Amino acid sequence: MNTEKVAARRLTAEEVAELGLQDSIFVSAETDGLPLDCYAPAFLTGPGSNFEGGSFTARTIFGEEIHVLPDNAEEGGIWVADETGEEIEVLQSAGVLLNLALFVPNGNKESLEALYAAARDAFGAGIVQRWNEEVVEVPDVKVDLYEEPTRGRKSASQNRDRRALDIYPTRVRFLEPSDGWKFVVEPHKEVVDETPTI
Repeated sequence: MNTEKVAARRLTAEEVAELGLQDSIFVSAETDGLPLDCYAPAFLTGPGSNFEGGSFTARTIFGEEIHVLPDNAEEGGIWVADETGEEIEVLQSAGVLLNLALFVPNGNKESLEALYAAARDAFGAGIVQRWNEEVVEVPDVKVDLYEEPTRGRKSASQNRDRRALDIYPTRVRFLEPSDGWKFVVEPHKEVVDETPTI
């Protein structure tokens, strides 16, 4: 986690109400209940003038969306860069959390340990961590994945979008359907080009 000291000034609710979507601000870097005693670069998700007594909503450059009441002394507040302000710690960069499903042919404990060791060698022994390890036997079959609307008339010409062909069933568990659509999983069928040739 890399931080740098930045001179900044805390804004009141009235000052935040004058901000637009392009104005750079700093908000608490706390993420999913993980307390971080620093701030993150961010932008308002809606013009400050839309404030109607609720909280302002800001999105950090790390994708976290937080709600802030600037005048609440118990919250981190909203800050802007100001050379005459006080010094705050600003989070500049952080790691990347990867949710990986690794398929290891004929996988065994030694294979998984070798993968883990290789990752630690590449990124550093103190960096790579296994948060959740699940070993699942993967059948030697593949499936085709489609999406179809969750609502609407069922008919022979059902509206269906191809999402992925020729993938393993375990990969499907890590995917999420589009809003308003549901997954349809079918046994894999080779795509045959029946275009007439001369």
